[in-house]
Amino acid sequence: MLYPGSMKASEADEIAAWLAEAGLLGMRSEASLTEAFCRRCVDAGLPLGKVFVMIDILHPQHESRAFFWDEDPAVGFREEQLGSTRDGAGAELWKRSPFFHMIQRRETTLRCKLEEGETRGFQPIEELRNAGQTDYLAVVYRIRQAARSEDVDGFYARWTTSRPGGFTGEEIEQLERLTVHLGLAIRSAAQSRLAKTLVEAYLGRDPGRRVLSGAIRRGDVQKINAVLWFSDMEGYTHLSETVKSDQLIPLLNDYAEAVINAVQSAGGDVLKLIGDGVLAIFAGVRPDLSCRAAMSAESEMRKRLAALADRRRSAGLPVADIHLGLHVGDVFYGNIGSLDRLDFTVVGQAVNEVSRISAMCRSAGRAMLCSAEFARLLPPPDAETLVSVGRYALRGVGRASELFTLDPELAIAASASDASRIMR
Repeated sequence: MLYPGSMKASEADEIAAWLAEAGLLGMRSEASLTEAFCRRCVDAGLPLGKVFVMIDILHPQHESRAFFWDEDPAVGFREEQLGSTRDGAGAELWKRSPFFHMIQRRETTLRCKLEEGETRGFQPIEELRNAGQTDYLAVVYRIRQAARSEDVDGFYARWTTSRPGGFTGEEIEQLERLTVHLGLAIRSAAQSRLAKTLVEAYLGRDPGRRVLSGAIRRGDVQKINAVLWFSDMEGYTHLSETVKSDQLIPLLNDYAEAVINAVQSAGGDVLKLIGDGVLAIFAGVRPDLSCRAAMSAESEMRKRLAALADRRRSAGLPVADIHLGLHVGDVFYGNIGSLDRLDFTVVGQAVNEVSRISAMCRSAGRAMLCSAEFARLLPPPDAETLVSVGRYALRGVGRASELFTLDPELAIAASASDASRIMR
């Protein structure tokens, strides 16, 4: 291994300035920042060996995001999403970590001269010494305070070198200073990612992108032509009164997941969850393709619902079905509400109509109904799967509307064909 000369103070200043600019611009991901930072440090003469960087995040499934860099090109760079450290195996590993003890003792830095045998009794540090590392520096910054150490959110970094003699005193000072800048840049990137995750989770993918792009003013709406999807759970009122209270939310979550994943996999955007109901749109450039996408989502949803029913029945849990209404029309799409409480959604007569169409499923004895406008736009061969169920008076709509559904015979044939393929 060839070791370059030590990093100059001016080079450290340049890296700090680069990190500040990257954090302000917010264009780089946390992984990109970490990897580029390590490369710049090595190019400037800092003999990094094995690097670990981690930041706690707000995420429904993951507790933190970690990045690993190694001087050996064969090992390379990798990113990992880490689970909970509050229970199970993750909690035991975390409690044996030097970082956990630093958080408990409110220490910012921890250095171990591995070449001299210093490990402070921590197994992870001993493993680094056994791997040929000669020096170790850990840095921790709290980014959210909490009464319990387990609940503290932080930014963590671990730097090692395999150079004989370890880091110099000046290199330790430079690493400590640069780690602050790296932490700020990574936290800025993490906050941008968090904002994107949250707005898309609560508003939908397209509304979330629009809000982050500046569409945040009341009345900032546009008129669009879209395919509208409104679905709800058949017999939900009865189910909510009869199922055990601790089973109701899992029931809603299971069926919402089946519907939402089907819509999103077909390119739709879920705008609103209304109890057991889901309002979504398909707003492509070509309305006929949007109609086809909605039918694809309907087919995918039925497959997911069938698998879900099997799983829930086998667990002795109640099952349900989904009623779906499909329509197409002009709507206003954007921010509606008060000055300090906005909703990014769609409004218009077509929205009212699609909810009424969905409500007619029970009267018509069908799981899916669509409007004549939708049926006319749907291209073949999908259009050939629809049959009329007659004209219905929709509540709040001043004219009778012809409604269509999937041809029952074709649906049975399609199910038999799918089963045949599975058996083969």
